[in-house]
Amino acid sequence: MKLTEWTMEEQEQLIHFMTTNTWPYHGNSHPARELIEKTIEEGGYQSDEVKTFWVENEESEQVGIVKIYDLQDEIPLFDLRIADEARGRGYGPSALKLLAEYVFQLPEAKIRLEGHTRQDNFAMRKTFERAGFVKEAQLRQAWFSPKESSYYDAVTYGMTREDFIKGTATPVKWDDVFHPIEISNKERPFSEEFYTDRLIIRAPKIDDAEIVWKAVIASHDALKEWMPWAQSKQTLEQTTTNLRQAVADFITRKDLRLHLFLKETGEFIGASGLHRIDWDVRKFEIGYWIDSRFEGKGLMTEAVERITKFAFEELYANRVEIRCDSENVRSRSVAERLDYTLEGTLRHDSLSADGKKLRDTCIYAKIKGAAL
Repeated sequence: MKLTEWTMEEQEQLIHFMTTNTWPYHGNSHPARELIEKTIEEGGYQSDEVKTFWVENEESEQVGIVKIYDLQDEIPLFDLRIADEARGRGYGPSALKLLAEYVFQLPEAKIRLEGHTRQDNFAMRKTFERAGFVKEAQLRQAWFSPKESSYYDAVTYGMTREDFIKGTATPVKWDDVFHPIEISNKERPFSEEFYTDRLIIRAPKIDDAEIVWKAVIASHDALKEWMPWAQSKQTLEQTTTNLRQAVADFITRKDLRLHLFLKETGEFIGASGLHRIDWDVRKFEIGYWIDSRFEGKGLMTEAVERITKFAFEELYANRVEIRCDSENVRSRSVAERLDYTLEGTLRHDSLSADGKKLRDTCIYAKIKGAAL
């Protein structure tokens, strides 16, 4: 892996990279071409103060960018961005290690290198720690999110020149009295991949798009009866757009889609996840669909059982629901086989998937203490 300095001749590659990936923890999660062009023109990617590097993997593929700010100061800052489809592969920590090596070998003898992120950006925080950076500060309500029109805490990570040379990560010693801060359940780190006897269950990735699309197309007739989103056949582009949003929502904990794969063959067999999340109540709703070619093998029941366990054990759920059309016998049977309690049927509560008829909704649930 290596860092390759970006040049002005690569404007189109940079614009494409910035506009086709999602940046849920940045002020602008979907920057427009015009904004990137203006930033380039104003020296925002290359100047005496700024240098930008491509993050290239072993196959020389451009999997990310890292931009160093304030190069004329003794304490430069940086911004690291990894492409959607390349996340979760260890590129972030490797890139930060290479960046530290570059900065601390500059002739100006930089004192330290630091970066900032939103408190709930767990992937970036893990990247900092794996690269040898130390958490040095938490700034309350210092990070504004325009999309959500709300403030979040910001955290600062740093690496000193001394630690870089010694290969150490010296923790901060606080002189004042330390009072532990209670971490909300939304902010707790949790597994993004877990298993059953036959399945791998994991967070969605952008490069799942084609296999998801093929499964949806193969199962279109079955899905159309129950899923509003399956009323017309999706294109690969539509599936990719939807998946990109799912990845962003997973990162920000708004919705936790999960993809299901056979352990033995690696085949994609369907999707599930935890939706309509209320983090204050700690309430989740499990949804699911399966590729028709894998029906009748008990795979979805196996997946939902494990996801239920995940919700109660790792997300500290108080309540998990399964809601489905009263006529959706297959979906109801999953809930009943797993001993979910039918709490009621809401009459004329929703429209059919095609929007033409009134339907009843069954509500199944498990609650904390009587869950497993």
